Amino acid sequence: MDIVFRGATVVDGTGAQRYQADVGLQSGRIAEIATGRRLDGTRVIDAQGLVLAPGFIDMHSHSDLQVLAKPDHLAKVSQGVTSEVYGQDGLSYAPVNDETLAGLRAQLAGWNDDPPGFDWNWRSVGEYLDRLDQGIAVNAAYLLPQGTIRMMVVGWEARPPSESEMDEMKRVVAQGLQEGAMGLSSGLTYTPGMYADTAELVALCEVAGKLGGYYSPHHRSYGAGALEAYAEMVDVSRRSGCPLHLAHATMNFPVNKGRGVELLALLDEAIADGCDITLDTYPYLPGATYLSALLPSWSTEGGPDAAIARMSDPDTRERIRADIEENGSDGCHGVPVDWDSIEINGVRKDSNVHLVGHSVAESARMAGRPPSELYFDVLIDERMGTSCLMHVGHEDNVRAIMKHPAHTGGSDGILVGERPHPRAWGTFPRYLARYVRELGILDLEECVAHLTGRAANRLRLNDRGLIREGYAADLVLFDPETVADTATYDNPRQVATGIPYVLVNGVPVIDDGTHTGATPGHSLRNPGV
Repeated sequence: MDIVFRGATVVDGTGAQRYQADVGLQSGRIAEIATGRRLDGTRVIDAQGLVLAPGFIDMHSHSDLQVLAKPDHLAKVSQGVTSEVYGQDGLSYAPVNDETLAGLRAQLAGWNDDPPGFDWNWRSVGEYLDRLDQGIAVNAAYLLPQGTIRMMVVGWEARPPSESEMDEMKRVVAQGLQEGAMGLSSGLTYTPGMYADTAELVALCEVAGKLGGYYSPHHRSYGAGALEAYAEMVDVSRRSGCPLHLAHATMNFPVNKGRGVELLALLDEAIADGCDITLDTYPYLPGATYLSALLPSWSTEGGPDAAIARMSDPDTRERIRADIEENGSDGCHGVPVDWDSIEINGVRKDSNVHLVGHSVAESARMAGRPPSELYFDVLIDERMGTSCLMHVGHEDNVRAIMKHPAHTGGSDGILVGERPHPRAWGTFPRYLARYVRELGILDLEECVAHLTGRAANRLRLNDRGLIREGYAADLVLFDPETVADTATYDNPRQVATGIPYVLVNGVPVIDDGTHTGATPGHSLRNPGV
């Protein structure tokens, strides 16, 4: 064997009871699992008292750009992640044309930055996946972003597509799936994806489903009307025949306190009726997005430049303010904004760094200004490139949803900004430390299954997500008594403790607690085409 984990406590990703074994690796795969006898190898790692599990699969990641800018990807490999899914929330960088890419770079700077001198040498999905194959630390799957496709074909207008435009969007979806995308995502509180009606989504999902893909929507509301928004997504899945994976599925804002069980009842009824539904969550209360996401959709029609022009006009600015503060804009999930709950955590200009770590309300009080005025001026000054935390979650909902058998783990991690959400560095060890060891919400075997085998099943990966002979050696070795997240809101870029080894395709990326900088990962392409 190339590497042997000796005396490991194997938690295999199926949910089955743990067992003791030696596990031998050869040529990047699990070659032998030996119970009751010893294996020998070129390198033997003492795993006594430690848990050997499949590498964690981040089902909702925003590493699309940063994994290329910084391929060693410490934030994820240090917490045991060996595979990720990009192209989330209907907005990413493939497929694109030159004009669409320029708009996306501005719109998504708060999520992914816009690195100076970066080589944008792809336009198609296949070319993007080829770029990933040049060397990254983790394996990566990709979802076709519906908002990006609509932007490219229809533009930024809030209108139905023409028949020819609808045909073109379906063609683009089919091509992306054939080039390796795993499915389709939507961001239905983000422009221009939110301009799609249910019938348009059904038509696109029919194409995705026929080519082996699944649909992963950020639906129309996580606040007022959340259950209705979830029901629409179930309806899309029923009508299209496309499997459904609900992105960062939770119930947020004061209107939804204690209502997580209502969401689960809705999903259980659909699953009992034959629907193929899974979901992902992160184990934190605040959400994170770009600050301009709070704007009403009508104010962003036409793209970032048009939105800035509207905010610069006094009369239109007042109309936008009323929608955000009084009416509850669709960008803020139909809930009137609470500026005390909106914390700026990333800016592009040094002159605005003093805002980081403070709520919009707090910064406005210090400046002696109305919160909305500060909000508008920051967006204009930063050309929409500001990011924020939204403190809108409920612990009882988080706990209820993570126990559901259709649940998987997704960090929704944004890696850029002065103070990114700590979930980018701590999601997976936090599940193990807080919700397994400390609170007992999940037992260890069940939690590992959520984070590995069930995610791999949704992606239809027939050689990852489990500890089985012949499977790819994507593995994490951790101490169940000490594994913990250390990332905080004040100091988010902190590596986890208690995870001494992480291997991707049999290559150590964390080796006895040391980050090796190895980049053995590659794209994971749609197995159905």
